Amino acid sequence: MKLFYKPGACSLASHIALIESGVSFDIDAVSDMAGRTESGVDYTTVNPKGYVPALQLDTGDILTEGPAILQFVADTYLDAGLMPAVGTMARARTIEHLVFVSSELHKAFAPMFKDTADAAEIARARSAVIRNFDVIENILADGRPTLVEGQFTVADVYLFVVANWANFKEIDLADWPHLAGYMARIAARPSVQRAMRAEGLL
Repeated sequence: MKLFYKPGACSLASHIALIESGVSFDIDAVSDMAGRTESGVDYTTVNPKGYVPALQLDTGDILTEGPAILQFVADTYLDAGLMPAVGTMARARTIEHLVFVSSELHKAFAPMFKDTADAAEIARARSAVIRNFDVIENILADGRPTLVEGQFTVADVYLFVVANWANFKEIDLADWPHLAGYMARIAARPSVQRAMRAEGLL
């Protein structure tokens, strides 16, 4: 398999999940400027949508959209325990958290990474991120170590990557102590350290 990524982008979640799964895979970085990968491939031939991640399977099939890749990896490599069993409330909660991170938190951050965003747009985005961090802080307020009690899942992987963007946008996670503690725990996982080193983030 090969994962197409950009350093520190949402594709980092897929990178971490693949490491957690224990499967063998390659990575190929995509250039923002040239639209080509580190290996010289025109990325639009891999993913016409133009954004990361994309996962090329050994069959030649290409899967896009981060949450879909995360669920595929978790369901394919069950021994890693990244997704609770089908039909359980824990699985439903995992998917609930995945959808929230994707449709609310990730989307809220998006304007802050646009070169064309004006001050008002950035301010609205910041307010939206703060509201979503409040939601997550409330979920973690009971002291649970992961989003779904008793299990580290792909929802934790995705939340870690997106919430970590706060460090680049002058949003101090100290304002959300449960979230800050959660982020420190996830950051210490060997898979996270390995993925971040591979992407030049450490």
